[in-house]
Amino acid sequence: MRQFFLPANCLLNHLAIAGKREYNKKVTFWMKGVRPMKAWRHFKTITHHRWLVLKGCFRVGLYAQGLTHDLSKYAPAEFLTGVRYYQGTRSPNAAEREEKGYSEAWMHHKGRNKHHYEYWTDLSLETLKYEYCHMPRKYLVEMVMDRRAACMTYQGKNYTPASALNYYLGSKERYLMHPKTQMELEYILTMLRDRGEDETFRYLRREVLAGKPFPWECEQEG
Repeated sequence: MRQFFLPANCLLNHLAIAGKREYNKKVTFWMKGVRPMKAWRHFKTITHHRWLVLKGCFRVGLYAQGLTHDLSKYAPAEFLTGVRYYQGTRSPNAAEREEKGYSEAWMHHKGRNKHHYEYWTDLSLETLKYEYCHMPRKYLVEMVMDRRAACMTYQGKNYTPASALNYYLGSKERYLMHPKTQMELEYILTMLRDRGEDETFRYLRREVLAGKPFPWECEQEG
């Protein structure tokens, strides 16, 4: 028995040392370009964004989601990358993507936060391909709060109720969403632009989160 445990212990020690070296390599890579002032500014940016989302979520009754929104941004895989690519006028993930062709921070983020439509993908039993799923309403509403807060954070005084819709229409992401998610998001962002926050938030709380049908669903039922 002792002859078995000795090689096993050696193997475990070797794996522990190798794992520590790999961890140190990752930390060293993450810490490149990390400066105290950039770290502080990035921290303030993501915390301000979270505060705006929290207030929006609380206004429509999503208390737990407001409190836990984007907590993964403080994890090293996201935070240190965010500091390295911090600019203050747009998401650091975009800068990382431009340099590397992909964003590790974004892949880490989207897999842990259900308010992103990119989270909602699964293997279709019909096509046997990965396809987007229809988002549950509570995460759809959190996505609205997230987009509104992101525009407020990065646009500052230039923010208007039309900002989130304009950004959405200027991107190609609407072609990637599940058709129902796309219709629902566009309807809500258009309402935000045309009717303002108070009426839109009332609609989200009393209609969307209450499970009532969207206007086109009423027409289909009729």
